[in-house]
Amino acid sequence: MSPIFDFFLGPYEDREFSLIILEATAFFFGIASVVYAKKEDIMVYPTGLVGTAITTYIFFVDRLFGDMMLNFYFSIMSIYGWWNWARRKENRDPVVHITRTNTKEKWVGLGLFVLTMLVTYGVYVAFGAEIKTSNYVDIVTSGIFFTAMWYMANKKLESWTLWIIGDLITVPLYAHRGWGMFSLQYLIFTVLSIQGYLTWKKHLGKSPQTSSK
Repeated sequence: MSPIFDFFLGPYEDREFSLIILEATAFFFGIASVVYAKKEDIMVYPTGLVGTAITTYIFFVDRLFGDMMLNFYFSIMSIYGWWNWARRKENRDPVVHITRTNTKEKWVGLGLFVLTMLVTYGVYVAFGAEIKTSNYVDIVTSGIFFTAMWYMANKKLESWTLWIIGDLITVPLYAHRGWGMFSLQYLIFTVLSIQGYLTWKKHLGKSPQTSSK
């Protein structure tokens, strides 16, 4: 087998077929979700919810509790974001517009980042799992992605910056673990997140801005 074949398909040779199908399904819905997010389309949330729910189960089976908690939170925030994006004013205009974070929201984001890392670490300890170097990376990326998801639910431009940072860290992490499909997924996420940032930035002038406090 070629090195590329070994990297992408080798790890799946001994994996249960049902888990392979689930991972492929999560891959498809994950990509679709980011594409919808870039377009500011509310379908980002139902598609994302399917992908994160499946991925939560996969990581639970593999005892990767940092990633599991991350995707569990994604599932919850998808429901909140779906509701928030769907809200309309009396004139039917969306309540939530694309804006930048103000000072208060930046501090809230920092608080979420730190709290998420502490909770994720606690989950590893509670399950008695060995915490290796890659797991500490999981803990950090969990904080990044948790905060990005909250910002995304409130249509903050900075959500894309956090997605890009988290994706760039996750690509080599999953490659190191031999997860070719997930590594490829996050590589695609990185490209789409850059495009999403540029697209949303163009819309800033068309939406009411959040003033700094």
